[in-house]
Amino acid sequence: MLTAVLGFAVVAGLLTLVPGIDTALVLRASVTQGTSAAYATVLGICAGLLAWGVAAAVGIAAILTASQLAYELLRLAGAGYLIVLGIRLIVQARKPGATTTGGVTSGRDSTLTCFRRGLLTNLLNPKIGVFYMAVLPQFMPADLAPLSAGLLLAMVHVVESLMWFSLLIWGTGLMRTWLERPNVQKWIDRVTGGVLIGFGIKVAVSRA
Repeated sequence: MLTAVLGFAVVAGLLTLVPGIDTALVLRASVTQGTSAAYATVLGICAGLLAWGVAAAVGIAAILTASQLAYELLRLAGAGYLIVLGIRLIVQARKPGATTTGGVTSGRDSTLTCFRRGLLTNLLNPKIGVFYMAVLPQFMPADLAPLSAGLLLAMVHVVESLMWFSLLIWGTGLMRTWLERPNVQKWIDRVTGGVLIGFGIKVAVSRA
């Protein structure tokens, strides 16, 4: 069992380190809204990973590999979500009242909003589901029930994600003085919004 878990840890760790949508959301939350918002986003992301892990373990995610229609619907929903979220960030950055106090935006999102944003970003990403469905069976410990094995491997991915995102959040904390500047935070919103729109368009035009 240990060999299977360690093997999955290596694969999931490499996936975690690759910059993507999750990284952009966490960095943006940490820089513009503070540590609490960043960790709420991280917890949402991790909850999404656990959901996909369970789905893959019980076979639900197999629908994405077996049904082109299901994959396309989820893909388009995810692309639309990212594009809308990116546009909202850019529009928000253009508002003259979007100033900061103590490193936190005056119109800060609630903890629940940050959590939901991280969760939906993962749940609406079919590529994560396909990844879990393709990779988990390769590392499922034979001496565990499928659901237990799926939860165990998903937890490994969650722990790695928590460690990596904590490092990113800590890193932004070292640059807090510079990052607290209103103009810097507005540009961060613009850049993050542009990144999300770019990812959304990429997801929209991609194929299974």
